[in-house]
Amino acid sequence: MQSLYAASTATTLAWYGRSNVRVSGLRASTSSSSACATAMAGMGALRSQGGVSGLSSVETRRSGMLHEMAGLGMPRLFPAVGLRRRREEVGVKGEQGPLGLGSGVRLPVRAQAAAGGAALPSQPANKILGIEATTFKKVIPLGLMFFCILFNYTILRDTKDVLVVTAKGSSAEIIPFLKTWVNLPMAIGFMVIYTKLSNVLSKENLFYSCIFPFIAFFGAFAFFMYPIVDILHPTAFADWALAKFGTRFLGPIAIIRNWTFCLFYVMAELWGSVVVSVLFWGFANQITTVDEAKQFYPLFGLGANVALVFSGRTVKYFSQLRTKLPPGVDGWGYSLKGMMGLVVILGLVIVGIYWWTNKYVVNDPSLPKVEARKKKSKPKMGMVESAKFLLTSRYIRDLATLVVAYGISINLVEVTWKSKLKAQFPSPNDYSSFMGDFSTYTGVATFIMMLLSRYIFRKYGWGVAAAITPTVLLVTGVAFFGLVLFSTPLTPMLAGLGMTPLLAAVYVGALQNIFSKSAKYSLFDPCKEMAYIPLDEETKLKGKAAIDVVCNPLGKSGGALIQQFLILGFGSLASSTPYLGAILLLIVLLWLGAARSLDAQFTPLVQKDLKGKLLEGKLSAISAAVLGQTQAKKEVKYRFVSVLNEQGFLEGRYVPVVEGQAQPPAAPSETQVPSSETSPLLETNNIDDSAAQSGETDVPSLGATPTTPLK
Repeated sequence: MQSLYAASTATTLAWYGRSNVRVSGLRASTSSSSACATAMAGMGALRSQGGVSGLSSVETRRSGMLHEMAGLGMPRLFPAVGLRRRREEVGVKGEQGPLGLGSGVRLPVRAQAAAGGAALPSQPANKILGIEATTFKKVIPLGLMFFCILFNYTILRDTKDVLVVTAKGSSAEIIPFLKTWVNLPMAIGFMVIYTKLSNVLSKENLFYSCIFPFIAFFGAFAFFMYPIVDILHPTAFADWALAKFGTRFLGPIAIIRNWTFCLFYVMAELWGSVVVSVLFWGFANQITTVDEAKQFYPLFGLGANVALVFSGRTVKYFSQLRTKLPPGVDGWGYSLKGMMGLVVILGLVIVGIYWWTNKYVVNDPSLPKVEARKKKSKPKMGMVESAKFLLTSRYIRDLATLVVAYGISINLVEVTWKSKLKAQFPSPNDYSSFMGDFSTYTGVATFIMMLLSRYIFRKYGWGVAAAITPTVLLVTGVAFFGLVLFSTPLTPMLAGLGMTPLLAAVYVGALQNIFSKSAKYSLFDPCKEMAYIPLDEETKLKGKAAIDVVCNPLGKSGGALIQQFLILGFGSLASSTPYLGAILLLIVLLWLGAARSLDAQFTPLVQKDLKGKLLEGKLSAISAAVLGQTQAKKEVKYRFVSVLNEQGFLEGRYVPVVEGQAQPPAAPSETQVPSSETSPLLETNNIDDSAAQSGETDVPSLGATPTTPLK
């Protein structure tokens, strides 16, 4: 038995790499392999003498430890039945050794056993810039996919305006009617079809079924429909209707006259709402974990502005190709084929990335899986209920005013600016070239504003950040409408600068649209979402639902409806310009008033919320300190002993060492491990006595009795 004990102890010490420890006449060397060899010899001699009968055939509870020992060529010797269980119950920290021992230090790396089958511990994942390398397998395809989608969207957005504004018998007056009476019904119809297809198709087939019609249409439009628009467009009927009803109905009649261009306009608008919002973000949320989304979604936002810059340069390049074409060639048709050809190619790239991601990424077991997210229950509020809720809360009412005011203001300015843009650049190629520059500068300005927005929020607070967007619209709007309405008196002064009032209005309108959109993405949207934070859960959910149901549609369609009434009432958009300027001024002033009122409510709510959390934290700290003082437990030190149980096998026990109490002599069946002075590695402190109180361990519970190590 002494040989058996020596073998077990030497093996244990070999695992921890300890040196210069004497155990029952054996000396563990500084090399763990030497100690293990010594242990093998001792146990081999014991087995040959028949000292322990059937020792290698006993099955134990700790199969993991046995595999590790088997990897070192050791037979199954020590079941350690009670030791690991007791260590887990009493809360000893540190990794477990081969006998259930806790050392408080990390074990050395073990070699994988060829015969025993012991597996190596999992290696840490490789990281690049602090990010696991496997994550890039998911993020890079999503980033490329998002870039291609937004690259196409910018080209389509610029091209659709060129087509409908510069077409024969059309002007910017067509846009309000087009958004209300064509775009909205088509969007509703698509969502009905999408909902029905989602019930019968898989997610992958649904993606292909939605994106392929877009790719096919844009390719067919440039190469088949546009060359024969003179045949497809009912020009004679449109001329008769215009002569019959007058120029005030120019917008609705232009929709009929240029129906293929209007169809392109709607498909381009749907690309933004369907492919970007529904298809891409739905797929990204499907395969991305919450932690990955927090880390990479903001980068996607910055990448969107990079795509805006590159696509703007692409539009300008194709728009200027007509200068290299021989006379008689339709320069715009040539540019259109080049841009739509690129849209088709990138559309196929998007499909290829989606297919590859589904095949090689979604089912990759090495990547983190997305947990099934519980659907949040949102209050279902109709139009009437939403309106009533908006009227009952001043806070929600002010927030709704911000949303509606932005939607109306941006529409009032944009349509008037595009009418002046057509007057300055009547050629489709010139118009498209200018829009390419516009997209590039918008991307750059938005990128810079997104970087500055954090400083603005931190330095000046929510109120200043919320007032920047309406202030920009007010200043640039006054300048734009002033140039339009007072062009004659300003002509001599602008001539000295080398500009006409029309060109100056175009440039000021461009600056207004660039800065208002960049401020919207970087400041207005974050301010709007932050305003919900200090509200209670019921007000937050109902308020957001009410704004989504009433204010978003009202803001988007409100500007178009105002323009339609003014155009039909005054005969043209030019005649309505003074009234549009007055309406814009009134709406922006209401916007600023609502932002100031909301800031007066938002800031105290945030301060109150912060004070409440601070007070709660202080009370929690005080409570923990008081309880810690009254219930503090003094250190309880234990020593490890190895005993022979009733079945004749060794098992480990932790025995508390009590100061001033004489230690009982070791029983004949108990063999003591060296004291903690000799081997401090085997000493464990601060073990909780909860396990002892449960009655499931043989370690006596001594409460807070002070102890010292055994001398």
